[in-house]
Amino acid sequence: MVSGTGGDGGGTGGRGGPRGIFEDLAGVAGGAFSVLAGARSEMEAMARAQIEGMVQRLELVRREDLDATLEVARRAREQAEALAQRVAELEARVAALEAPREDGPDAEPGA
Repeated sequence: MVSGTGGDGGGTGGRGGPRGIFEDLAGVAGGAFSVLAGARSEMEAMARAQIEGMVQRLELVRREDLDATLEVARRAREQAEALAQRVAELEARVAALEAPREDGPDAEPGA
């Protein structure tokens, strides 16, 4: 009976045992992959936070902010050039109006 029980147990254990071990290993592997995926997400979040902290400490700006600032500067430069040209034109007109007065008090503005 001992050998018969051992044979039946061994036969059932032989088929069910390795299958159970593989199922356990698959469960452990699945759990390990879940843990690794969670660890990866955590590491990415920590790395992102560190990089953002470094950017703030270095006082770096985003590309969009730089482009917007450069556009504002370009417009301001264009406006300054236009105003400088207008001032030059107005100064020329003032000089033309004052020129006859320098000739003498009898000089007429249109002559």
